[in-house]
Amino acid sequence: MTNEELKDLKARLWKTADQLRSGSGLKPTKYSPPILGLIFLRFANSKYAKAEEKITAEYNSRKGTRAELPIEQIAIGICGFYLPECARYDVILNTPDQEDLAGIIKKAMEEIEKYNPTLEGVLPKDVYYDISSSEDPQLLKKVVRNFKDIPDDIGIDIFGEIYEYFLGEFALAEGQGGGTFFTPGSVVRYMVEVLAPTEGKILDPACGSGGMFVQAARYMHRHNQAGKEINLRACGVEKEPDTVNLAKMNLILNNIRGEVTNANSFYSDPYNSYGNFDYVMANPPFNVDEVSFDAVKEQKRFNDYGIPQNKGKKNKKDSDKSETVPNANYLWINLFATSLNERGRAALVMANSASDAGNSEYEIRKRLIESGIIKQMVTLPSNMFNTVTLPATLWFFDRAKTVSNRKDEILFVDARNIFTQIDRAHRKFSDEQIKNLGVITRLYEGDTETLPALLAEYRDEIVSTEEKACSDLEAANTALEKQLVKLREAKGKTAERQYAKAKQAGEEKLVRIRQEADERKAYFQSQIDWLNERFPDNRYHDITGLCKVAKLDGEDGIREQDYSLNPGRYVGVVIEDDGMTEEEFKAEMRSLADELAALNTEAHKLEDVIAANLKELGI
Repeated sequence: MTNEELKDLKARLWKTADQLRSGSGLKPTKYSPPILGLIFLRFANSKYAKAEEKITAEYNSRKGTRAELPIEQIAIGICGFYLPECARYDVILNTPDQEDLAGIIKKAMEEIEKYNPTLEGVLPKDVYYDISSSEDPQLLKKVVRNFKDIPDDIGIDIFGEIYEYFLGEFALAEGQGGGTFFTPGSVVRYMVEVLAPTEGKILDPACGSGGMFVQAARYMHRHNQAGKEINLRACGVEKEPDTVNLAKMNLILNNIRGEVTNANSFYSDPYNSYGNFDYVMANPPFNVDEVSFDAVKEQKRFNDYGIPQNKGKKNKKDSDKSETVPNANYLWINLFATSLNERGRAALVMANSASDAGNSEYEIRKRLIESGIIKQMVTLPSNMFNTVTLPATLWFFDRAKTVSNRKDEILFVDARNIFTQIDRAHRKFSDEQIKNLGVITRLYEGDTETLPALLAEYRDEIVSTEEKACSDLEAANTALEKQLVKLREAKGKTAERQYAKAKQAGEEKLVRIRQEADERKAYFQSQIDWLNERFPDNRYHDITGLCKVAKLDGEDGIREQDYSLNPGRYVGVVIEDDGMTEEEFKAEMRSLADELAALNTEAHKLEDVIAANLKELGI
């Protein structure tokens, strides 16, 4: 399946699924579980069908022997789950119109859970009864039929992409509430690109629908040796019960071993996290201010670098209230840092304000920096998240760095101007932008293989694009000539018009094929140029406006910048080549600011004159 075919499929599936918002009895915030449940059933059916022959063969070979096992136990060992006959997608789809389709889907979900204990209580059931409409009694049937359009022969990654696509669309449709369980895939993919996980245990203490785990697993699949099974154990914590179920379905959907616990990470530590993980990733909620200080003050995982506390004494009117942490951002940051083992690495999304926060947070940040655990800081572009515009920064930790010769330095990246515009209000990183930004980290680490390999990949894309264009042009031209020969043999004005119309359409198609190919080639050439201009010798360099390695000491060092972790403080600003020096540019900006102030003053005077004239006129 090509990218365009997949894009079209996702759009068609969403169009039908979105009918539930206007055509069913479901509230806008409640129509995602039944849809994601149907995607799960469709995927389970496809995956089980591919493994069924092997399952049956092993069952038959064991039957009647001392090693005999129930078929469901064999299926779980081979496929990861057992799919009863009543839960097969075609059985559900072929339900006669007069029968209770919602009840049949519920029964299918119950039977899957019965034979697969890890899914107990996870799959949606009664909600299918709410998909009813007097205007369209066949609404549920239409949605079920529409998901049959997902081909049986597509791989696990495609199903995962469809699932992720729907999570993102639900986040947009449901607003802030829906966005609490979804972080845009391009942001997560960049986090994983920098983190470069290989194998081990990964913690997400605010895991939402499990997107961090999915992207980590996909990265490992791409970079592992062919045929080698990935060794990843996912441990998630999520406080919203409905979202826990989405995450568990997502892990099953993407064949990821692990578990998700319904808990609040501030008050519960279900995985004994202190020093226990190879990787930690999350996009935790920002600026939480109601966390009980008494509940966290004795927890070791929050105390290595200090707990944020209110400055000064309580007012008398607040004396009866229990103390709370003023802002939980640094509780999250503490949790990430202390959960890592001696070689552990972490990546988290955090509000920009945390990079320069003062008071007790300043002291915590200072200890973190002095410890050497912070490896990289990245400022994201605005409007990267579906439901919030709050600017964000990515923090990357590396426990091994604390005992390396790079302990006293941090890599800062300002990615605010690197993005692809999706629509007026939303942006993302393209795959190439993720790879290009990832190269900065690899070069900083001394990797000399990634950049040449990426340049070769882009060159191959140019060559393959040209080869495909030539092939498509030849095929289109041959088809056009055959069509024109037939039309040329016809007689009459109608035939002449058809000939002219076909000729014009065919020629336009040829032009379009060439234009699209040239645009694609130019795009990949621009990626090559971007990398070659910045890193021509395959070595890391500080690039003004993009990246800088800042030392703890020295001129413009981190101490001199008062322990700020704001990349903009270090990487600088690109001054366009307009013939001005930096000082001249600053002087010009001051002059323009003075001119603007004068114009504003004049505008206010004119407002007063206009108001006075209107008053004289009695208006």
